[in-house]
Amino acid sequence: MTETRHIVHTIAPVYNGDSRTLILGTMPSPQSRSAAFYYGHKQNRFWTILGAVFDTEIGGSRARKRQFLLDHRIALWDVLAECDISGASDASIRNPVANDFGPLFETAEIQAVLTTGRTAYGLYGKLCSARYGAPFFYLPSPSPANCAMSLERITELYRELLRGTGGAA
Repeated sequence: MTETRHIVHTIAPVYNGDSRTLILGTMPSPQSRSAAFYYGHKQNRFWTILGAVFDTEIGGSRARKRQFLLDHRIALWDVLAECDISGASDASIRNPVANDFGPLFETAEIQAVLTTGRTAYGLYGKLCSARYGAPFFYLPSPSPANCAMSLERITELYRELLRGTGGAA
């Protein structure tokens, strides 16, 4: 079992005034923290899914991924600013503290919040949704741990929500 550690989120959110859809994970994994960018685990399907949704090769650099998100009016961040967690296990999260989304919602006209995974969905609903007002929706986790759902099915679900919530096609 991995040791529980107190983690403070240090990766800056990606957004600008044109962002319309906010995608939220729960908390960066150890691999993402090491890479200093979102969904940094080599087996995580997030970037593959977004590339398929928008029929684009995203590439591996942080700059390219950031530009891709902004080009498609997608903001990206995580629900939590800090928590106690074992490794990357959302199920182990204790003492969650939500990020302050105020500056993001003041800058961008977010039309929908999409959460990647059940924990992100539950935490956003409990800690944040009443304060920010945008409708929020559950997306399956792109994590390699979510092997019960095929890449094709997850991509289809992401496509349906992204195309319907302001992410530019």
